[in-house]
Amino acid sequence: MDTESIRRDFPTVRDGRGIYLDNACQTLRPDCVIDAVTEYYREYPACGGRSVHSMATRVSMAIDESREAMASFFGSKDPDCFVFTKNCTEGMNTVARGFGLRKGDVVVTGGAEHNSNHVQWLAMQQEVGIRRRIAGTDPEGRFDMDSFISCLDGGVKLVSVGHVSNVTGCAVPLKDIIQEAHDRGIPVLADGAQAAPHMKVDLEALDVDFYCASLHKMLAPSGVGMMYGRKEMLERLRPLEYGGGTVGLTTYDSVTMASPPDRFEAGLSNYAGIVGVKPALDYLSRIGMDEVSAHDTRLQRLLQKETEDIPGLSIVGPEDPDERGGVFSFNIKGLTSHDIAMMADSMAGIMIRSGMHCAHPFFVSRNIDGAARASFYVYNDDSEMRRFADCLRRIAEAFA
Repeated sequence: MDTESIRRDFPTVRDGRGIYLDNACQTLRPDCVIDAVTEYYREYPACGGRSVHSMATRVSMAIDESREAMASFFGSKDPDCFVFTKNCTEGMNTVARGFGLRKGDVVVTGGAEHNSNHVQWLAMQQEVGIRRRIAGTDPEGRFDMDSFISCLDGGVKLVSVGHVSNVTGCAVPLKDIIQEAHDRGIPVLADGAQAAPHMKVDLEALDVDFYCASLHKMLAPSGVGMMYGRKEMLERLRPLEYGGGTVGLTTYDSVTMASPPDRFEAGLSNYAGIVGVKPALDYLSRIGMDEVSAHDTRLQRLLQKETEDIPGLSIVGPEDPDERGGVFSFNIKGLTSHDIAMMADSMAGIMIRSGMHCAHPFFVSRNIDGAARASFYVYNDDSEMRRFADCLRRIAEAFA
């Protein structure tokens, strides 16, 4: 992968505006995405899927092209299986609320979930009376398959798991999880927010029922996500919202819902963001997702080597860098994660995340107050890893 060439495509990188290592939150955007969004606002800032004038038609065509790009990128033959959302969280909540779960139904999740795959189940326990089973993880956050299988007997209506942890970077064995669930007639929902940006995801090969992701973690504009569902699963799913664009016909006392994906895209959409999806996915396709994964691993190995002698530094997650994807979570003894993040920014212009990363149960169950988290992407390079490690060494030696 030609990282030097890639770095020239990102304005804040080529302008030297610090080292951005908060990519698990959202990524930077290349010129081609920024240009597509600007072109929308300058040349055809209209609504899609409603009016038939020339500007609106161009918006509708751009939406179709972005939807087709998603299908191609994720290994699907049917673009209508892809719904635009504002983020992964909205997609996860749409499935949770619209699946038709009833009192006594069981939902199985993992033990290292983001709040986007946790809080809605707590709410539905209180509001609907569903029950929850949580598959275990080992101390470093790896998914326990035996524990998962033991959760599947009796009343399970849905399995909902995060594909990759935003804290440890660990991937779950999603294909095996889906197979075990499907052998028992149980559908599977996957949170792909941290997986889709960093590995090749073939949804039809996985045979997953629902898969959600945040496209703004994949070079696309802010506020754009996706919800994928197998056609027959989308047909049975109740929308989270109702309104314009979701219906075929309404009368004073009846409504005929539109077919998917339209029934899930109520009201006016983030057209500028959707327009930016195709160039973002095209950009990643030119690099190749296998190359993205290999780049993550190489940076992980380098960063581990550069930080292994820093006093008081401990990794949150597996010691093996090959298991951590694009996430490097850590603590330095004697300092809070917020201390580390603020000092890295003020001392070296290095931007990282701190806190519990919306995965509170993971930290609370391990009696950890939080972690500093560096997460990298295609435009981060070796020199940034070394500068980051040098900054952490100075922080540890001076303040820990």
